[in-house]
Amino acid sequence: MPAAALLRRALPDARISWVVERRASAILKGSSAIDDLIELDSRAWRKNIFQSATITDVRAKLKQVRGLDNLNGDSGETRADIAIDFQGLIKSGIVARASRAAARIGFETADLREKLSRVFLTEQAPTVAFSHVIEKNLALARAAIARAGKAPEPFANLSPRDYEFPVTVAPEDESYVENAIGRTNSRFAIINPGGGWATKLWPAEAYAKLADWLWIEYGMASFITYGPGEEQLAQSVASNCKSGAARLIDTTLKQFVALARRASLFIGGDTGPLHLAAASRTPIVGIYGPTSPERNGPFDQRDLVVGRNLWCRAECHRRSCWHWECMDIPVSAVMQAVSTRLANTVEDVRVRW
Repeated sequence: MPAAALLRRALPDARISWVVERRASAILKGSSAIDDLIELDSRAWRKNIFQSATITDVRAKLKQVRGLDNLNGDSGETRADIAIDFQGLIKSGIVARASRAAARIGFETADLREKLSRVFLTEQAPTVAFSHVIEKNLALARAAIARAGKAPEPFANLSPRDYEFPVTVAPEDESYVENAIGRTNSRFAIINPGGGWATKLWPAEAYAKLADWLWIEYGMASFITYGPGEEQLAQSVASNCKSGAARLIDTTLKQFVALARRASLFIGGDTGPLHLAAASRTPIVGIYGPTSPERNGPFDQRDLVVGRNLWCRAECHRRSCWHWECMDIPVSAVMQAVSTRLANTVEDVRVRW
């Protein structure tokens, strides 16, 4: 989203379309940075690949990607001039190629998650020198700005304070969160125990001890958030919490953003909610195992990450493993990080995008 916001700022007259997997599309709806949102459901396609409904849907989405089916109803073809691949996957490379854009920009080969995807690119922007994924994405945006004939230099030195996350939250989502948190003390924490990968999970019992400690030490209640399929894990945290100061809250992505903008702290692993909390400028303590906090961690320098520097951790990214040493992190270490982060919290004015 910071890259899309940069493109909108540098190229105000450009038409920007975003191709996204349907299950992650909600956060982009209504964003001021984009004109068209094209939602793909590749998971459903793979499950029903030979059904006529799948073939029909694939053809319809292909027309949209090619600009033959104008989403805003304007007349004429809207073929893309530039396609940017922010994923570095074969799948995303195919989408970029399908757009028929003459310029298809992506990461340097070393930064591609699937190296073969480079065959779909016409240009690889210099990204290896950057550590964080936001910086890498901004490098792709600057390459597109240059390709469009604009000087990218005015946008070359963005700091984390300049990052924009144009997420639009509807009034009904704000009201839902206000009603859900109710009479909770004005200071509360978000605990998100999920992680997508089994190797990213810190024990539910450890999160429960942390929630009890937050209540005793800071008088801070905790809301436990979860995604699809994670409700049992979240319930396990709540049931192990002896103080009763932690409870589940069910939110959509937009509602989570509304919640994060009100929270005094977020604690969780490397997963979508952490990144949404970072976008909302919520103070963060991240618990990292198989992934790199230098690349995927929170970007506010005051935020903290707790992990273990093991022999196997570099370039790990394993979704399964024969040992769990990297997530064998003492509760006391996370408590210390929380104390430090809260001590460094300044009452910033929260910007509502």
